[in-house]
Amino acid sequence: MVVRIAKYVAKGTLIFVSFSVVMVLILRFVPVTYTMTMLLDENSVTRDWEPLSRIDRNMVSAVIAAEDSKFCEHEGFDVEAIEDALEERAAGGRQRGASTISQQTAKNVFLWQGGGWFRKGVEAYFTFLIEKLWTKRRIMEVYLNVAETGIGTYGVEAGSWRYFDHSAARMSRDEASRIAAALPSPKTREVRNPSGFTARYGNTIEARIGVVRRDGLDSCVYE
Repeated sequence: MVVRIAKYVAKGTLIFVSFSVVMVLILRFVPVTYTMTMLLDENSVTRDWEPLSRIDRNMVSAVIAAEDSKFCEHEGFDVEAIEDALEERAAGGRQRGASTISQQTAKNVFLWQGGGWFRKGVEAYFTFLIEKLWTKRRIMEVYLNVAETGIGTYGVEAGSWRYFDHSAARMSRDEASRIAAALPSPKTREVRNPSGFTARYGNTIEARIGVVRRDGLDSCVYE
């Protein structure tokens, strides 16, 4: 009985790994049309896929400044940020997010929203896959096309039209920073007329865009 169960587990694991590798390879070249989050969204979904060549560099720099300044350095995981977050949690401090853009992309494309150690483990697996099988440019392209940018709105192209009435191909630093500031909580943070924390955070991101450009923190996307 134990041998039979072990065989079933091994077979199931092989099927899962094979299927996931093939799926990741396909999505290296094919646009991601729908995600689990989009399918489960109770609102009418708006999304517009655009290649990265038609998304303003200000938007790329803004999300790196806001979400993952080491995007071009790490291989999917910011170990230092994870260690800091664990230390703060152990000390009873605020629960700081430590997810990289690669991890968020893996979650948004292949999994569901919400926590749990099982989902985190599968997220780590898909993060490893996309880091090995995609380029950094492709990871950024997919991230900017599937990230939720408002209620029922996905991708920065749809977000740009929603908030600024023009395409993401021409975004000012201010516009890109406001969308980036809202990304962690797009259903509750105002983009058109931000105030309070969101406005201050947007201003901080806009200032950091200059650092991203100066230090080449987005260089892996444009090599």
